[in-house]
Amino acid sequence: MPDDAEPIPSVKNTVRGDVHGTVLQVGTVTVDFHHHQHPGPAQAVLPLRCGLVPPRAAAFQERSVDLGAPVTVLSGLPGVGKSQLAAHHAERLWAAGEVGLLVWVTATSRESIVSSYADVAAKLLRVEDPDPERAARTLLEWLAGTHEPWLVVLDDLRTPSDLDGLWPPAGGQVVVTTLRRDAALRGHQRRLVAVEAFTEDEGVAYLRTALADQPALLDDDGLVRDLGGSPVALAQAAANMLDNHLSCAEYRARLPERLDPSAATWSLAVEQADRLARTGVVRPLLDVASALDANGIPLAVFTTRAMLDFLGVDEADARDGLGCLHRLSLVTFSEGSVSREVRVHSLVQRATRAAWSGERAGVVVTAAADALRQVWPDGVTDPLLGQVLRANAQALADAGGAHLWRPEGHFVLFLAGRSLGEAGYHADAVRYFDDLRVTAARYLGHDHLDTLLCRFNAAGWRGSAGDAAGAVEGFRDLLADVTRLFGPDHVETLRVRNNHAHWLGASGDTAGAATAFGDLVADQTRALGPDHPSTLTTRHNLAFAQAKTGDHGRAVESFEALVRDLGRVVGPDGPDVLEARYGLAAVLGDAGEVDDAAGRLRALLPDQIRVLGADHPRTLWTRWSLAQWRALTGDPAGAVAEFEELVADQSRVLGEHHPDVRATREKLEHWRRVSAPGESGRPSPG
Repeated sequence: MPDDAEPIPSVKNTVRGDVHGTVLQVGTVTVDFHHHQHPGPAQAVLPLRCGLVPPRAAAFQERSVDLGAPVTVLSGLPGVGKSQLAAHHAERLWAAGEVGLLVWVTATSRESIVSSYADVAAKLLRVEDPDPERAARTLLEWLAGTHEPWLVVLDDLRTPSDLDGLWPPAGGQVVVTTLRRDAALRGHQRRLVAVEAFTEDEGVAYLRTALADQPALLDDDGLVRDLGGSPVALAQAAANMLDNHLSCAEYRARLPERLDPSAATWSLAVEQADRLARTGVVRPLLDVASALDANGIPLAVFTTRAMLDFLGVDEADARDGLGCLHRLSLVTFSEGSVSREVRVHSLVQRATRAAWSGERAGVVVTAAADALRQVWPDGVTDPLLGQVLRANAQALADAGGAHLWRPEGHFVLFLAGRSLGEAGYHADAVRYFDDLRVTAARYLGHDHLDTLLCRFNAAGWRGSAGDAAGAVEGFRDLLADVTRLFGPDHVETLRVRNNHAHWLGASGDTAGAATAFGDLVADQTRALGPDHPSTLTTRHNLAFAQAKTGDHGRAVESFEALVRDLGRVVGPDGPDVLEARYGLAAVLGDAGEVDDAAGRLRALLPDQIRVLGADHPRTLWTRWSLAQWRALTGDPAGAVAEFEELVADQSRVLGEHHPDVRATREKLEHWRRVSAPGESGRPSPG
């Protein structure tokens, strides 16, 4: 495992109050557990554009391609202009007001499609669903029921099966661009249209437009034939000719005979861009761009410390180099395009990688991976950014091969999988780590720590996806191997035991979980010491496990002892102390000691505000629990006032449409109904 990779994590979490989503990974649940099925979506906001439509080429050439069918699939080789045709069609409809919703989806993977749909659902319907698959279905349901005109473009579809269950419904217009011609892309009102390279007349018309400012350069129509009518090759050729004041005949004379047309134009364009940049930065920049996602790379990747060290220039020179590449049509560089500022055609990428030696490939791939890791935030809150980063990590893995596994797996590989799970794609995360385990075993061996880490992550996300029994089995098998390799007292062995115990409880074996946690505490105390953070963490999990078995008395004793010991080890204001104090209050409440529990929460709240801040999620959760306990102890009117204040603060901190805010609003409405005149009897938990 990389030295700076995250250690195999221990499960330590507490759920308070309302819980959202279909699957939850948690050590214990305190207070009341409520699973919300939220009401239908709010009124849509139209007109609306979602997704980044690629800019049309400066000399875009009209072509006789009919896109009027309900579903048009544009199929053809790279570089023939499929995306340009789709972009032109989309912009024309939008400018004419013929669509109220324009959606552009980069369809390179199923995860990318689902993520884009979920983003559209949030913007269109103002409802953020933590489950992206469910959010995607919400969008498709809205499209099926609306009378508003809409257009969805699915650009660069790699695998037709990725659209299983995700095809937009009838009622609007769909355009797909792809290399594929599978039977699944035909029928069901789908029309497959083959897009070819420019005809000679179209190519000449394109050059006439591109060279309009210097018409004398168009002195030889043989250039279109030499370049095979490839729109991307002609675009690079025209840009080079304008910069060098070369006529078609002069440019043809410079084309290397032994290279195919695309590689030849790429070679000449890079030479010219290098001269423009004056820093020798162009080729390294293009190398890195060719190792990442053709559909969009964050500009920040090219300005990280790792990238600037690789290039040997400052940020201004790196930006200048990108500008020179853009000028010669080798990349599309647009600083206003959030998360996808740099795009590069797949043909350019292919020609660039073909020129690498094995040594050069390793250097480029490592630099790109280091830069991608540095630009990846600790917590990705923007779903689109997360999807773009994962797409770049996947492209890098495809291009990098063995170079990302020397001498061990690069951390960005593990970061991408973790990001999938954290974004709600739990089943995809399982598949990702299962596949990564196979790759790790091939390069490093079955017993390497990175291979074991893949197994660990796959087991954990399997549980999060709802298969707690599968998680138990995965951790049990992993435990046998880490014990064999590292011994029973190794820190990784103890971590695996902790997670195995957690999933035992989640699978319904609460007694087995409590026993497993108890045995683990004894072994950690012996091997690591009673005050080691891992030992204290497991004691926290043990206390909750005891409560889950119904042994509240022992759980209270365990929490009281834990609060004392944590206070001695880390001080009374340590976050773990505050968390243990909350756990103690929750268990007391479950045991029926409602007044004691509420009193401890009231004492905890000012300490959380002082240490964590009034807007910290833990502080807000304690306020939620206090309001709930107040209602349950016979004062629903007082609880309503507290929930009203909490909604205002949550909205300010988290945003109006955050799931926690919606959940608190629902609880507020419940207690308003209970406290309304005419209601009688003891309030129910709601």
